[in-house]
This record gives sequence, structure tokens and C-alpha cells, in this order.
Amino acid sequence: MICSRRRPQTLFEPAPARYIGVMNAHDRDLSGKPAELAVLHYGDGDFVVLKPGRFVACAVTGVRIPLEALRYWSPALQEAYAGPTEAYARWKEHNS
Repeated sequence: MICSRRRPQTLFEPAPARYIGVMNAHDRDLSGKPAELAVLHYGDGDFVVLKPGRFVACAVTGVRIPLEALRYWSPALQEAYAGPTEAYARWKEHNS
């Protein structure tokens, strides 16, 4: 008898490419103030949080990007991007 088992589905889904507006009630700190902008150092495959916060701003559009959704950045320019379109636009500006 042959038993076939399905692979378990992953619990992780891709993060949304863009974020606009208030995310949820946790977007505020305990005193009720809006969450602060994080300061990061961008490396070649990871980033280091220099100043804690919940989001960074896209260097091209200014859109808030939650740290959990941050997928695109430039280590050379030390900038974050909301998605691949913004990252490519910035790359074209500096490599034309």
C-alpha cells in the first residue's frame, strides 16, 4: 500500500508591495502617539535597525512601508523602496 502525503501549506504569504495609511491599532505606541519612522542601515541582503520604529518611507514616492513588508532597498544609496517599480525607477535615474 502506498500512502501519499501532501506537503503542508506554508503559513507565510508574500507581504503586500505597498502600504498606505494606518495599518491597525498597533500602529501607535502606548502613549497614543503615531508610530515613528524607523532608521535603518541597509546591507546586501538584510538591514539593521538603528532607531526602532514601525515603518520607513519610500525614497521615490514617500509611501510608508512597514518593516515587515520591506523587500526593496539600495545598500549603495541607503534608500528603501515600496516595490520593484520604484526600485527600478531609482536605478534608471542613477545608471543612465
